[in-house]
Amino acid sequence: MKYRTIGSDPAHRREVSVIALGAMLMGSRTDEKTSFAVLDRYVEAGGTFIDTSDNYAFWEDGGQGGQSEELLGRWRRSRGIGDEIVIATKLGARPLAPGTSYVDNPEGLSAKVIRESSERSRERLGVDKLDLLYAHIDDPTTPQRETVEAFAALVAEGTVGLLGVSNQAAWRVERARAIAAASGLPGYEVLQYAHSHLRPRTDVPDDMFPDGSLGHAGPDLITYLRAEPGLTMVAYSPLLKGAYVHPDRLPADFDHPGTPPRLAALHDVARETGATVNQVVLAWQLGGSLPIIPLVGASSVAQLEETLAAADLELTPDQRARLDAAH
Repeated sequence: MKYRTIGSDPAHRREVSVIALGAMLMGSRTDEKTSFAVLDRYVEAGGTFIDTSDNYAFWEDGGQGGQSEELLGRWRRSRGIGDEIVIATKLGARPLAPGTSYVDNPEGLSAKVIRESSERSRERLGVDKLDLLYAHIDDPTTPQRETVEAFAALVAEGTVGLLGVSNQAAWRVERARAIAAASGLPGYEVLQYAHSHLRPRTDVPDDMFPDGSLGHAGPDLITYLRAEPGLTMVAYSPLLKGAYVHPDRLPADFDHPGTPPRLAALHDVARETGATVNQVVLAWQLGGSLPIIPLVGASSVAQLEETLAAADLELTPDQRARLDAAH
């Protein structure tokens, strides 16, 4: 396993494995025995960066979530896991009531929610301090200063280390960071967005993003990441939920003329390296010029093994150039 540092403040920055493990379906769709086996193997292989959220996985039972954090808490206690493993969680997108969702009834990012939700997450995970806490979605109904100051208060109290943000417009991220900087407060340092080798159309509206997707790392976010050396991006859905292996799963927003040539380049490089297409995608992210940590889920140890092997796959400059140029 290889490692990189997230965060800039010496008091809070952490060294984490270059591949993060997603725990979204652990404790719900993925049973406890399998989840524990995946977690154990990840740690055995040197993995140190686990991702969850307070709303995972509410859609599995129509509830409000919390199953993933609770399972991680049980796993931590049963294995004697301490602060050597960095666990990131998120708040703001937990449904306020069973049977609703983050689209129509999210908790949001008020100071009250941030404090109460973070306390619930710490209790479920069984930790005194959340290593990394994200704003899961945007909340345009709450003044950004209130959100910024509420997150900063938790850092000052020592119950949160690093701050992150997900699924927000780049200009909203920059505005929040500017508010924090002007007040001498800690701001967002980790960005979690969907990112893979295939590029989606981002102009397709949906219920959450009526003007087009803000959850994918588009040109605005990528150039922002390139210009701000203190930031790191955690890339969720890097393997497109299995679509590289099962093309029928490819979402409709990837159905455009740029997809076939990029797929062809991936398959060419996979044949040359003897690696799987999934491993090439992850190696492409890991070895690039931008600080990207792929976040990969696994419902079996076998799936995890394929992912772990990608950390040792080195692409040649020519292979990387062909992957970058395909469009």
